[in-house]
Amino acid sequence: MKVLIVGGGGREHAIAVSMKKSSRVERIYCVPGNAGIAQIAECEPSIGVMEFDKIIAYAREKAVDLVFVAPDDPLVGGLVDALREAGFRTFGPDRKAAILEGSKAFSKDLMKKYNIPTAAYETFDDPAEALRYLETAKMPIVLKADGLALGKGVLICNTLEEARAGVKEIMEDKHFGSAGNRMVVEEFMTGREVSVLSFVDGRTIKPMTSAQDHKRAKDGDQGLNTGGMGNFSPSPFYTEEVDAYCKKYIYQPTVDAMAAEGRPFKGVIFFGLMLTPEGPKVLEYNARFGDPEAQVVLCRMKNDIMDVVDACIDGTLDQVNLEFEDNAAVCVVLASDGYPVSYQKGFEIRGLENFEGKEDYYCFHAGSKFDAQGRVVTNGGRVLGVTAKGATLKEARAKAYDAAEWVTFDNKYMRHDIGKAIEEV
Repeated sequence: MKVLIVGGGGREHAIAVSMKKSSRVERIYCVPGNAGIAQIAECEPSIGVMEFDKIIAYAREKAVDLVFVAPDDPLVGGLVDALREAGFRTFGPDRKAAILEGSKAFSKDLMKKYNIPTAAYETFDDPAEALRYLETAKMPIVLKADGLALGKGVLICNTLEEARAGVKEIMEDKHFGSAGNRMVVEEFMTGREVSVLSFVDGRTIKPMTSAQDHKRAKDGDQGLNTGGMGNFSPSPFYTEEVDAYCKKYIYQPTVDAMAAEGRPFKGVIFFGLMLTPEGPKVLEYNARFGDPEAQVVLCRMKNDIMDVVDACIDGTLDQVNLEFEDNAAVCVVLASDGYPVSYQKGFEIRGLENFEGKEDYYCFHAGSKFDAQGRVVTNGGRVLGVTAKGATLKEARAKAYDAAEWVTFDNKYMRHDIGKAIEEV
């Protein structure tokens, strides 16, 4: 098969590495790709993920057999629909299903309607109404921009003053653009956060192994929200009891709810969960692989990824036995200092050759490109996802942090406590 991946980050690099292992994949193409993906795929950096006509033309030119749409924006924007209309076999939810991530108000209303456990909430289109509501609300409280905001449109407000400032930031100053035209105000939940990715074929859902993200920019979960500064899998807090509860009350009910709404979901659903004292509740849904969750989950999957992709598209997922290695993986994100606010790009990345031929070590590129001299340079806030596997989480964590020193670039920044919670178990 010839496969085209749409996207250019660490998630897409992890997907490409999985596809490279498949005996069924002959050629991999990627738009726009990055310098890391270019090692195993033919990339076209001039085509952006929202340039649907160009993507379709490129897919025709390369005569690809399947297109894998990975990022949120093109999924919510309807790229899957456009590709299917153009005759391409495509993996990912269509526009009607991708609203599960595209609108937090939609997903919260869906959970309320179908009794899926989640935090209590209210939705607002008018900032004045939101402010009036907050006057009597219990603090802390959570404000969420309704639309897509690169995983950063969530504010946790400890005081009424912070909440007022948050309404201004989201709804009036439009810090997250049109994503803030509508806002969800949610009760603050406490507990461990766990991420579970799952394959879905419209009716059947097969959860993957669990993972745990670190969203804040700085050690000790301080600083601003980011797209994710590191991850580990599996989560020791995601027990068999939690899994059984989620399968019964969250996972299958979500798939059934989407089908009942005339929005059958085919692709990957990311469940962001909070393990509260009252039981697991849904924090958020994403309509695709998480980043950097994909990096720690896919490297542990035993199945040929193309077999699972085909089953999701064809509605035969019930025939797939999804299997994962009995080990662990940890990803440490190497970022540009100043991320997620402002940072410099274009610094040469040195030491990438240290990963060549190393079993259990991966260096997934998130923000890299080739410069005019052909050197690999930084090209984003999150630059690399250094990932290692080990027999245990502690071993994987030690290996990942060792490997994080193998590569250098000016203004390199990372958290030093990714997976530290492991040591509490």
